[in-house]
This record gives sequence, structure tokens and C-alpha cells, in this order.
Amino acid sequence: MKLQSDTFKWLEDSGGTWLCFRTTRKEAAYACAETEQGALHDISIVKHRERRSLDANAYCWVLLDKLAEKLNMPKTDLYRSYIREIGGNSETVCVLEKAADNLISGWSRNGIGWVTDKMPSKLNGCVNVVLYYGSSTYSVGQMSRLINLIVEDCKAQGIETLPPQKLASMMDEWGRKRG
Repeated sequence: MKLQSDTFKWLEDSGGTWLCFRTTRKEAAYACAETEQGALHDISIVKHRERRSLDANAYCWVLLDKLAEKLNMPKTDLYRSYIREIGGNSETVCVLEKAADNLISGWSRNGIGWVTDKMPSKLNGCVNVVLYYGSSTYSVGQMSRLINLIVEDCKAQGIETLPPQKLASMMDEWGRKRG
């Protein structure tokens, strides 16, 4: 069962500590309390992330295709270059130099946009690897920044993009959609 909550509280009694949360799914809460008593459960609490719409992803690739054609370069290379510019979408890890290539190879298997940069480390025998997450993991804000970067470059190349009002409407839609 999956429920959402933005309000939690805890309390203690002689049996232990209780974690309580508020949900709007009254029937699901009742059903859980009635049918799941006595059985051991694994419970996870994961922070909710807004999801971008599929329209945003499709629009991103339409623009990348047009820009790649104009610049005479592969659209996947173009996409990967934008991934590095988003911000808030990477982790930097220090690894043994001999393990870096395996890490980089494994990371790239996650998808087209899962790219890396290798940089020197101050530690002997080690390198720093920047691991960039692909846009499939992006929040609404990150996807919005990605599309804005691509739109600006398209405009600079004389490529037609959505009118500002339509683009704003699409961005509002991303904010309303929940994953």
C-alpha cells in the first residue's frame, strides 16, 4: 500500500514509540489498520518529488533534434553536454584510479544522460569522478532549467520554439503533475 503524507507526529507508551502520519485516503488507512494488524511489515518513508510530464521530455527531444541538425552534430552528444550544465544533478566521488573506468562504465549503463567527468585528486592513486544523473531523474525545476537552456540556444540559431505563453503553460503543467 502506498500513501502520502505531509504531517507526522510521534508518541510513546509502555509498548514503545509510535510514528503517526496524516493521509487523505481514509478508506486505505482504515483497511490497513483492520487487516494488517499482527503481521510484521517493512515500512519506507521516501520524500515525494514532483515529476516532469512526458510532454516536457518529448519537447526536449524535439528541440534537441532541431538544434543537432542545425549544428550538424549528434543529438545525444548535445543532450549530454546540457546535462552537465543543469546543477544539482551530480555527485562527486573519490575512487582508486584503477577502479574509475569500471565505475564510469557502470554509471553510463543507466541511460544516455548518465555521464561522468574524471578529474585529478589530491590523494595519491585516486581520481575524482563527477557522476551526473540523467534527466529521467529530474525534478520539475531541473527539467525546466534543461529546456530553458535548449530553448535559448535554439533561439540563437533561429530555430522556432514554443511561444513564451505556451512554454509557461507547459511549465505550469509540470508543477501540477505529481508522480
